[in-house]
Amino acid sequence: MTRRIVAALLTLTLAILVAAVVPLALGAIAHARDAFVYDTARTAASVAELAEARLDGNADPALSTALVSIARQHDELLVLGRTGNVVVSQGMPQNGDWRNLVAQATQQNGPTTGLTSDRAIAVQTVYGDGKLSGTVIGTVVLERPTGMLNSNIDNLWLYLIGLSGAAMAAAVLIAIYFARWVSRPLGKLDAAARKIADGDLSVRATTRKGPPELRRMAATFNMMAGRLDSLVHGHRAMVADASHQLRTPLTALRLRLDLLAVDASPATAAELAGAQEEIARLSRLVDGLLATARAESLTEQLEQIDVGEVVAERVAAWQPVGDGNGVKLLAEPALASPGPRVALGTGHLEQILDNLLDNAIEAMGDTGGTVRVSVAKSGTGVTLTVADDGPGMTAQERSRAFLRFTTGSQSGTGLGLAIVHRLVTANGGTIRLADTPGGGLTVEVDFPDSVDQ
Repeated sequence: MTRRIVAALLTLTLAILVAAVVPLALGAIAHARDAFVYDTARTAASVAELAEARLDGNADPALSTALVSIARQHDELLVLGRTGNVVVSQGMPQNGDWRNLVAQATQQNGPTTGLTSDRAIAVQTVYGDGKLSGTVIGTVVLERPTGMLNSNIDNLWLYLIGLSGAAMAAAVLIAIYFARWVSRPLGKLDAAARKIADGDLSVRATTRKGPPELRRMAATFNMMAGRLDSLVHGHRAMVADASHQLRTPLTALRLRLDLLAVDASPATAAELAGAQEEIARLSRLVDGLLATARAESLTEQLEQIDVGEVVAERVAAWQPVGDGNGVKLLAEPALASPGPRVALGTGHLEQILDNLLDNAIEAMGDTGGTVRVSVAKSGTGVTLTVADDGPGMTAQERSRAFLRFTTGSQSGTGLGLAIVHRLVTANGGTIRLADTPGGGLTVEVDFPDSVDQ
């Protein structure tokens, strides 16, 4: 942002300087040149007034000296007679243009001037009656070097360039000051938001620096962060308290049922076994609620995970469970070891795989089948696929599969896919459900590319 503000203010300042300073400089230079030529012409006119007596035949040396004294030290002066002969001279004009100007003055019967890069030339006609009309008795040619004029013009350009440079430097300093005045507190606000996104709910933004609008935004952000902190901690405390309160009576009830089953009749023992199953289901429900609450927590510190390695480990861990239900687990990584890496929260991939494998094994029940787990690179990251050949889901069931307590199994809690969905989205990934060709359910999880790959 600082670069954009500096570039914008520099462009504006440069445009103003070009639009205002350059025309002003050109006008001042034109005025200085006109004044220089005008002063040369006035000097030539003064010489012409005195030259009338000299051209009328007065050969007084003092008069010639007076004519020369009117001109500056470095001027070249010629006083020409009627026939073009040199009557009085100081040096010799170096620019041949003076002859053309003399011819022009003779033709138009009046004074004329010229300006070159290094000389200003003034030609003044001398009249016999002392007026600006009458008989022409001679011509005054005055040539003045423009060294001083050129030096003044160069100094003017240097002054304007220095002034423009100072203005642009001031514009840069002002732009940097205002950009930092805005960007520094904005950067701190962004850093605070990132820390909150990483799970640190105690971070607050500073509200004492920056423009008033940004300070109000920081105050609103702090209010939001405080409420979020209260809500999250309240939610966690409520779940923890509820789980503790539920686990204690469930454990006590299980122990009482175990004691009753010792001396119970077969019919009573069967009923007690059913009650034990319901208690076990309630325990799994409590554990699932805790897992869901953890999954809904803010993202933990990310670490680089080798997806293929974790897949192989979890498939091996769940294979005994699959064998007990007649389910075969197959890991089919598409890439050789080491496999693709993704940045995920600690333990999140293991939880995702555990819930997907548990759901797949439970869905197939005692009928047996095959669960295939594969890993493949995609255009935007890594795709993890878990496909089973069980009963699958209808379109309506798939649309509600990520909601809590939605399940097609009598023994399930309906929290497995909800936990997976929240873990995946918390890590910036996406999850979708589809039918397995030939029957069954396919779960595809897309994780974004790891920044370290």
